[in-house]
Amino acid sequence: MASALETLCGQAYGAKKYSMMGVYLQRSWIILFICSVLLLPMYIFATPILKVLGQPDDVAEQTGLVAIWMIPVHFAFTFQFPLQRFLQSQLKNAVVAWVTLVALIVHIFNNWFFVYRLKLGLIGAVVISNISWWIIVLGMFGYTICGGCPLTWSGFSTEAFSGLWEFLKLSAASGVMLCLENWYYRILVLLTGNLKNAKIAVDALAVWYTLSPFSNFFSIDFSVIRRVAVGSGWQAYVAYINIGCYYIIGVPLGIVMGWVFHLGVMAEKARSRMKKLSSG
Repeated sequence: MASALETLCGQAYGAKKYSMMGVYLQRSWIILFICSVLLLPMYIFATPILKVLGQPDDVAEQTGLVAIWMIPVHFAFTFQFPLQRFLQSQLKNAVVAWVTLVALIVHIFNNWFFVYRLKLGLIGAVVISNISWWIIVLGMFGYTICGGCPLTWSGFSTEAFSGLWEFLKLSAASGVMLCLENWYYRILVLLTGNLKNAKIAVDALAVWYTLSPFSNFFSIDFSVIRRVAVGSGWQAYVAYINIGCYYIIGVPLGIVMGWVFHLGVMAEKARSRMKKLSSG
């Protein structure tokens, strides 16, 4: 939903209405915070929800535990994504990059120390992720309010509480556009959890999901086109395109390959290849 700022802040910056950019940022915080609170039950009751969806009990229990610990990250996104769009619309990409680099360095060290040295395991890794995401939030927020954006940030304003409905409509269109894209991968995970040998299948899918971003280097043009569309306020059109690509073509094709042709995720073959590589 923070993608609405790409449209509004980009247009305000181009029209030299700099003072409105800070107001738009605060409106985005208000709307995203309310939405984050409304989504909290999904985190709190993740375990029973996953069990109803047919996931194995042990997977659902572990996922529910992780979901509880991920709540701080959930609220970090409320502030991080609007700040990122706010700075990028002012051509301050370098600031975002440097703050993220600092968070990455801290994240690597914390993972080594808390997960491998102190053996805190999965929960330790989740807590470290919370810390890293909030470092990014505090870094960008500190830069914004401490003089980094003198033209576009003039302090907190009560004007942010007006015009929320119009802002919400554009934010909702942006949210639907991106959710239709991201939910596609979550649906794949849920479908994979119902395959034979679900644990192995989900592990194989997790490896694929980690490596798949590298393929984006070859399809980066599509991402650029989408950003141009968002900047022009065409979120609704992009949402329709996502429905066609992901849900009319992608999901049915995955169901056919998984249950009709019984291809699954080729988990057993993948596991055997990994054993050969690790032993050789």
